[in-house]
Amino acid sequence: MHTDHSEHDDEHAKRLENVEVKLAYAEQALDTLDAVVARQQRQIDALIAQVVTLKNRVPEGGDAEGAFRSLRDDLPPHY
Repeated sequence: MHTDHSEHDDEHAKRLENVEVKLAYAEQALDTLDAVVARQQRQIDALIAQVVTLKNRVPEGGDAEGAFRSLRDDLPPHY
C-alpha cells in the first residue's frame, strides 16, 4: 500500500508541476500582450493627435486647396 500512496503523490507532483509550467507561460503571454496593448495605445494617441492637427489645418467648409478629393473628380467626362 505504501507504493500506491507514493505513486499517488508522484502523480500529484507531476500535475502540480504541469500547472506551474502553464501558469508561467500564461504570465509570460500576459506580459507580452500588456506590452502590445500599451504600444498600440501610444500609437492610437499619436494618430489622434495627427488627425486633430490635420482637422485644424482644413477650414470648416473643407474646400481648402489640397482637401480630400475623390479620384472620380479627376476622370475625364467621357468615363
